Amino acid sequence: MDRPPIDSHTLCLELRRLTPARIALGRSGISIPTGAQLDFQCAHAQARDAVHLPFDHADLSAQLSKGGRPSLLLHSAAGDRDSYLQRPDLGRRLNPDSAQRLREYAQDHPGGVDLAVVIADGLSALAVHRHSLPFLAKMEEQALAEGWSLSPVILVEQGRVAIADEIGELLGARMVVILIGERPGLSSPDSLGLYFTYGPKVGLTDAYRNCISNVRLEGLSYGMAAHRLLYLMREACRRQLSGVNLKDEAQVHTLDSAETSQKTANFLLGDSSV
Repeated sequence: MDRPPIDSHTLCLELRRLTPARIALGRSGISIPTGAQLDFQCAHAQARDAVHLPFDHADLSAQLSKGGRPSLLLHSAAGDRDSYLQRPDLGRRLNPDSAQRLREYAQDHPGGVDLAVVIADGLSALAVHRHSLPFLAKMEEQALAEGWSLSPVILVEQGRVAIADEIGELLGARMVVILIGERPGLSSPDSLGLYFTYGPKVGLTDAYRNCISNVRLEGLSYGMAAHRLLYLMREACRRQLSGVNLKDEAQVHTLDSAETSQKTANFLLGDSSV
C-alpha cells in the first residue's frame, strides 16, 4: 500500500530529529533563519572554547588516585598553547625534563609493560575531561581480565598523537594507546580519539597507528570503543603489527544499553532499529 505524500515541512522536521547535522534549516528571505544562525555561532564558539580550554590534569590525577591508579604528569616540547597550535612538531615530542623523568621511572621499574596508557589534551581538553576516565574504566576492566599489564596513566600537557610513541619506547611497552581530544566539530566539541600502536618508537608515521574515533555519549560508546581496542591489541600481538595492515574487524553482538539512552534511527534506511 502506498504511503500518503509527506509535505516538505514535516519531512524537514523528521530529518532534523534524526541527525545533529545542519540540514533542513529553512529560509528567511534569501538567508537562513535567525535561530539557525545563532545556533551556528554558538556551536562555533563552543568549538573554539574547547581548543583553548586548559587541561585540568590535577583533577584527572586526583580521580585516578581515588580509583587506585597511579599517574605521571609530563609535558611536550610546546611551552604554551600558542606554540602548540602553531608548531605541531613540538607537541609530538616530550620536553627534556619530561623525557628524563620518564627514563628514571623506567629504570626504577624495569621489564616494561604490555600496554602504555597515555592521556593528552590534544585539540579538545573538554573531550578528555568528560570521557577519558569513563572509557579508561571500561578498557582497563577488559584488559586486566585478559592479563595485560598496564603502565601508570601518563598525563601529557600540550600533547599530540605521536608523543605516545616516544612514551611507549621509553617505557619499554609492547603497545601504546593515547586518549586525546580530537579537533572539535560544529556538532561535537567533545569528541575523544584513541590511537593505538604496536611496537612504539620515535619516528613512526600515522600508517603504523590504528584510530578509534568519536568516543562520546552521542557517538561511539565507551564499551564499544573498549571492545574494539581489545580486539586490536589481541590481533596486534598475534600478527606483531598495527596500522594500515591491521583492520578493525571486531564482531559486536550486543550494545551496552546502559550507555545508549535510545536507539538511533538511520533516516537513509527508514529503520529505527539500526
